[in-house]
Amino acid sequence: MNKNRLFLLDAYALIYRAYYAFIKFPRLDSKGRNTSAIFGFINTLEEVLRKENPTHIAIGFDPEGPTFRHKEYE
Repeated sequence: MNKNRLFLLDAYALIYRAYYAFIKFPRLDSKGRNTSAIFGFINTLEEVLRKENPTHIAIGFDPEGPTFRHKEYE
């Protein structure tokens, strides 16, 4: 019996992690732009798809503008 498997990914957590994983040796494109974040994000996404074989996947991004934390820490 196949069970549905939903994976929820925190986009900005993965982007942040990928950017700093390559901080000493950043991934650069042909124009010298740092592509470490997108490179790492896509690699992580591909790894999840390959290793975990989810039936569904959702990627969440933080909303634009201030959050409740901004008010808490004013």
